[in-house]
Amino acid sequence: MSYTALGLWQWLALLQHELLMFAGVFFLVGALDDLGIDGLWLWMRATGRVRTPKRSRLPLQNRPLSGPVAVVIPAWREAAVIGQTIRHLLETWPQPALRLYVGCYRNDPATLEAGMAAARCDPRLRLVIVDADGPTTKADCLNRLYAALVTDEERSGRRFGAIVFHDAEDIVDPGALGLLDESIAGGADFVQIPVEPLVPHHRPFFSRLVGSHYCEEFAEAHGKSMVVRGALGAALPGAGVGCAASRRALDWLVARQEDGRPFATDSLTEDYEFGLAIAAAGGRCRFVRERGDDGRLIATRAYFPHSVATAVRQKSRWVLGIALQGWDRVGWAGGATGRWMLARDRRGPLTALVMLIGYVLVFLTGLMGLLMLVGFAEPLPLGGPLMTVLILNATAFGWRIALRFAFTAREYGCAEGLRAVARLPLANVLAIMAGRRALFTYVSTLAGRAAAWDKTDHEAHPRPGTRAGLAR
Repeated sequence: MSYTALGLWQWLALLQHELLMFAGVFFLVGALDDLGIDGLWLWMRATGRVRTPKRSRLPLQNRPLSGPVAVVIPAWREAAVIGQTIRHLLETWPQPALRLYVGCYRNDPATLEAGMAAARCDPRLRLVIVDADGPTTKADCLNRLYAALVTDEERSGRRFGAIVFHDAEDIVDPGALGLLDESIAGGADFVQIPVEPLVPHHRPFFSRLVGSHYCEEFAEAHGKSMVVRGALGAALPGAGVGCAASRRALDWLVARQEDGRPFATDSLTEDYEFGLAIAAAGGRCRFVRERGDDGRLIATRAYFPHSVATAVRQKSRWVLGIALQGWDRVGWAGGATGRWMLARDRRGPLTALVMLIGYVLVFLTGLMGLLMLVGFAEPLPLGGPLMTVLILNATAFGWRIALRFAFTAREYGCAEGLRAVARLPLANVLAIMAGRRALFTYVSTLAGRAAAWDKTDHEAHPRPGTRAGLAR
């Protein structure tokens, strides 16, 4: 039959068939990639190569540090949360060898005032002023904090043993500092502990849905993917919070930069690049996953963005820095395993495109169903190859849903695990929107637009001892 003889419904049927095959093949490739990680994780669990030990938080909390430790927090317009973060961190981690450096901007007096009010004459706190109008980039603020701790080293004649990285909204775990210091003292150059997003129970229904969808993403990523990555010896990306680097690792990063500063100021995902750069310099990286005696993970906790706009902005920054700019900034180093992990990191834009096609298919399928009901169209026969692809994808989708429920339920309970499955369409839509925004932003950076700190605004801080915060 000639294409010119096709009617409207036949054109729609042809489009539906081609999109089904295209999306089905790419969904299947992604499913096989995920199944590779799933299979390795299951095998490592069965053979005891990966496990989550349980230990008491109290000895870790009161563990004397093996040397001075600097905790750095960059802050721009964080007056709503920085005071509670400072107070909780200094109360939770009592070690006298701790020094907390908080970077504030000269044109952000509210954050500076909140930091000063939270100091309570604790000599371990250092408020550092960035001598530039903010926001610059997070990496630029971190470089200023690095310069401040170097100055303190020169004055005291003693170098820090480790540097711990956190954000202004974080709730630190009582056992985290001892665990990080123990790992660095044991020979690691970069250590990451899990991040556990908090369910924003205080938010309206839809905002709670948006803010909670991070729970299942991090539960699976930090319960499986990072575990496998670490066990395989691949370079570990940093989450930017709940991570630590040895002092010599910072020296390696400084040596790599022409300006003598550890972080590239034009990077939007300096936290992601951080661990990879340390591994590329020959450092040993570890993902440390342990539980306290109460069964909860020793992890960093915080509220994540709860509106569509802020969630899309944050995720688009991740896609831009990791998947798009990462090709130029990070390259493809690390051998076969390392390249596999980098390819997984950079799947975001393609995954968003395929998901968008999937939702177009949902619309087309509904439209074709209506046309068939009114007698304007006939059912489209599915050929053998397409049927096989659809069956395999349906099976893989069922497996993915089961894992999403299992990993979320393990950390948040069965009810949240069921909600995680129900939130899947919302998470997909947010990923599509973030991919689109990241692509347009990337094009603008190619045209010469300078990088800026496109940070998330924080309005609420979980109180320690409540359902959201971890009781000491």
